[in-house]
Amino acid sequence: MVALPGGVFRMGSAHYYPEEQPVHNVRVDPFWIDRTPVTNAEFARFVAATGHVTVAERAPRAEDYPGALPHMLRAGSLVFTPPPGPVPMELGYWWQFVFGADWRHPLGPDSDIDGLDDHPVVHVAADDAEAYAAWAGKRLPTEAEWEYAARGGLDGADYAWGEFLAPMGHVLANYWQGRFPWENTLDDGFARTSPVGHFPANGYGLVDMIGNTWEWTSDWYRDHHPANAQKACCVPTNPRGGNREESADGRDAAHIPRRVLKGGSHLCAPNYCQRYRPAARYPHAVDTSTSHIGFRCVADDSVKG
Repeated sequence: MVALPGGVFRMGSAHYYPEEQPVHNVRVDPFWIDRTPVTNAEFARFVAATGHVTVAERAPRAEDYPGALPHMLRAGSLVFTPPPGPVPMELGYWWQFVFGADWRHPLGPDSDIDGLDDHPVVHVAADDAEAYAAWAGKRLPTEAEWEYAARGGLDGADYAWGEFLAPMGHVLANYWQGRFPWENTLDDGFARTSPVGHFPANGYGLVDMIGNTWEWTSDWYRDHHPANAQKACCVPTNPRGGNREESADGRDAAHIPRRVLKGGSHLCAPNYCQRYRPAARYPHAVDTSTSHIGFRCVADDSVKG
């Protein structure tokens, strides 16, 4: 883990998506954070020690999902499946719920993670990430902690490395190059996840804070940030996001609450999802896993010390 000093920083962005506004000052206490996302090898050790069965490996219960088609109540997870050509962007044709997809079988039951020990674990729901964190004596970061860490000391910069996405043509994270979702030019060398630490660390020595996989936080989602404090004495310290009730805003029949995801993934592209930035945030249902969501953990300074 890496020790971060904490302090005041400007959270959010006024340049991209409405949910990132307004920019506001936030103070976080010192804390420790994993240098990398949790890898397949690390998650495998957790499962071996605890016998944990992930959400993707359990068949959903009909009573939890009113109106669900009976044949869909089988264990599985969402897998990115690129279409052969352009598709209507608003319909999300590139996602398929694949029976038998889980962290050990990232593309479906016939796939495996051989040779991917140092890749971030995927197909983990919020409960899976929290179970791992508890086992490791850690916790999930708040959104404020995560964004502070991702900025690497570059307060207010658009990207974790400065003001330009690819300075001097250098790709500094695993994100999509080309026209999403059907054309990937692979300028970064990867069609899906990449080994943790393949790309340069940020100013705090943390890797893969941007791209590769989205990462769970502990904050419930709300669709905006609070207003900036008018006085320096009133800057919020260690703020938390919304609440569980407001995060379940009726987007689905089961009213599943949503947590904040941070960091973007290998599927974020300039023409579709410019969320490969510290300020970017996205709501995701806590019961749903995908092939592009992972996590990392933090620990309080007093606990780690």
